Amino acid sequence: MTEPLVKIDIDGEIAILTMNRPDKRNAMSDALLEEIDAFFSNVPEGVKVAVLTGTAGHYCSGLDLAEAKQRDAEGIVRHSRGWHAVMDRIQFGGLPVVSAMFGAVIGGGLELATSTHVRIAEPSTIFQLPEGRRGIFVGGGASVRVGRILGADRMIEMMLTGRKYGAEEGKALGLTHYVVEEGKALELALELARKIAKNAPLSNYVMIQALARIEDMSKADGLFTESLCAALTQTSPDAREGLAAFLEKRTPTFR
Repeated sequence: MTEPLVKIDIDGEIAILTMNRPDKRNAMSDALLEEIDAFFSNVPEGVKVAVLTGTAGHYCSGLDLAEAKQRDAEGIVRHSRGWHAVMDRIQFGGLPVVSAMFGAVIGGGLELATSTHVRIAEPSTIFQLPEGRRGIFVGGGASVRVGRILGADRMIEMMLTGRKYGAEEGKALGLTHYVVEEGKALELALELARKIAKNAPLSNYVMIQALARIEDMSKADGLFTESLCAALTQTSPDAREGLAAFLEKRTPTFR
């Protein structure tokens, strides 16, 4: 039997998704993206956090150019918008997602990684946006997600030159939040995922939904939205449980 393009392992409240195209450095094909989307469109009951990683030494080396189809302008727009929909589902679906990265995190792989909420890199990690060398432009969301992290000026230089950033440089720039020893990314990803899973589900959901959007708002609109989020979470049953647990010096039991 043909192996799935995404291996899914459920460990209690944690789902581990492993992109599985080792012969292609986990390059992104439509079929691979569809399997990723299928998971995030129908998250298994009881899963509170997902960990996304690769296999055979690479996270994801970007769009598989060997499978790239000749499309007219309309077809390209529709294909790009399809990618955007999947990345939005990962970022704003409400499920916290941790990326365990190593090797290639290139092009579409970087677009995928920056749609996740916590990113961990091993020393072998390489961040790159090489589209300019292929005569094309990013289409899976990098101009927004990577651009918000780097700023337009640095992203322009990165794309013009095809510059590669290593793990430590990526951490300094915000492309990754943690750098660990080789072979340790998944270990830390699981540790952090279990910690995140212990949070109140509504708090996790609101953090994912609100903070990236508040960044796009005016100061006044952002502050008002913050007040609404505070009211929503602080009047929840989990908030009452969290306060009671603090006063009683015990670990809270959330939903």
